[in-house]
Amino acid sequence: MKAIVYCAGAFNTPNGKTAHGLVRFTERYEVLVVIDPRYAGKDARDVLDGFKTGIPVVRDLEEALEFAEKRGGAQVFVVGLAPDGGRLPDEAREVVKHAVGLGLDVDSGLHDFLSDDPHISAMAEEKGVRIKDIRKPPERKDLHFFSGKIEEVDCLKLAVLGTDSAIGKRTTAWIIVHGLRKAGYKAELIGTGQTAWMQGAKYSIVLDSLINDFVSGEIEHAVLEAWKNEKPDAIILEGQGSLMNPAYPGGFELLAAGRPDYVILQHAPKRIEYDGFPGYPLHPLDHQIKAIEFISGKKVIAITVNHEEMTAEEIPVACRQITEQTGLPAFDVLFSGPDELIQIILPYIRK
Repeated sequence: MKAIVYCAGAFNTPNGKTAHGLVRFTERYEVLVVIDPRYAGKDARDVLDGFKTGIPVVRDLEEALEFAEKRGGAQVFVVGLAPDGGRLPDEAREVVKHAVGLGLDVDSGLHDFLSDDPHISAMAEEKGVRIKDIRKPPERKDLHFFSGKIEEVDCLKLAVLGTDSAIGKRTTAWIIVHGLRKAGYKAELIGTGQTAWMQGAKYSIVLDSLINDFVSGEIEHAVLEAWKNEKPDAIILEGQGSLMNPAYPGGFELLAAGRPDYVILQHAPKRIEYDGFPGYPLHPLDHQIKAIEFISGKKVIAITVNHEEMTAEEIPVACRQITEQTGLPAFDVLFSGPDELIQIILPYIRK
């Protein structure tokens, strides 16, 4: 589907991570254009990563539609915002209404369900367009409770956790999947958030929309289905939040129910406080490694680096410092590619 991605006021910030993921990679959409007036006129990937891929950033929906028409027209309006609490800003709601009025389908990963808005729903029905709220949980009858069957899974299970939220866990997980596939191995991603679904993860759940009793079971079920259906060499689990983030404590469920064999830990060396929470200092990297290993009994085998606030010259220095501090290899796979990390992973794949 050809898509317009809305990210006004949030692109190139942690609150724009859904849009970032779609600009970098998606199998579900063909992203035509991103909306954010602050970066209008720039290439979206150039803003994020320093190279161009032909997806422009434009000022508003009208400009987005003009550009989309040159590419055969857009079919879907995707809400690329990922604000704290998953709330849709009032300004964005008006843009959604405009998109529906123009006959565009709408996909949203927020906790504010657009399909529950009577005005938007009525407009959608009148225009014959689809509203999809990615975070709407499945019917309770369709949810799974933990069974222990995950112990049958005999391929490598690797969890990508993080020292904070919005730190690049999903991006790194995808890069690992693609790196393993390039190396000739079958790898599947277990998506655990709305953006992974939007990027096309076949085995995807949205953990923060599930009833707590079924979180473990849904993780187990996703892993089991990926293993049974795809016969992969490796299953990569996308982490959520971080063990000690005050607002988004995550990772416990993946360690307990996903039963990973090993962990890769994503870290931003320049980040001092937990994302969005001044006064809450990030726990030191070595403490977080010890916490993961104590809780799970599994080893952290590598650190992956988020290079926010870093120059290109600082990245290899930071990786060396992490290795000196922790004894673990450290890589920036978004900057340098996954090849070196893949060589660390390959010996753990079961023959």
